Amino acid sequence: MNTAKAPVPTDGRRRKGERRRRLLIEATMRVIERDGLAAVSQRVVAHEADVPPSAVTYYFPAVDDLLVAALTACNDDYLERLAECSASPNPVRALARLVVESTGARRAYAAAEYELFLMSARRPALQPEALRWADGVDAFLAPHIADPVERAGVAAAVDGLFLRCFCAPEPPDVEQVHAVLARLVSGQ
Repeated sequence: MNTAKAPVPTDGRRRKGERRRRLLIEATMRVIERDGLAAVSQRVVAHEADVPPSAVTYYFPAVDDLLVAALTACNDDYLERLAECSASPNPVRALARLVVESTGARRAYAAAEYELFLMSARRPALQPEALRWADGVDAFLAPHIADPVERAGVAAAVDGLFLRCFCAPEPPDVEQVHAVLARLVSGQ
């Protein structure tokens, strides 16, 4: 008796759906970066992605679904990069580079993430993602700072440094951010 299962035929629909979702999330990020969170609607995202509005509502029945997906994508990216920082020979310097990158090529992610985090205070569907970022920063800092209260203070400083780099007309450079983080992490 042959107990092997027959291979499941794939017709590419799943891959196409994943690509379409990714396209819509990227379009949402561009809208947030360019016009702010209030500009996000299914119709605007459809126009940005150059797809019919029905394609957006098929994957994201409500605007909140789009926003949660966008914040999740931001968090996935930042948490992956935070893990890379942890694996670096100098994790604190790597984190400083990540923070400073919010002023340049990663500006769209920083803009979207800040707007979405602020909105999470009013939209419960976004709150788990805001907490996931906080947990990620805490996990990054745990090997360097044993005391949870000190760790919470340094985590708040990390968030503040991201914001300062993002908003300042002349943001600090990697060396300046590293000096702040190194002092906070060392506790001196």
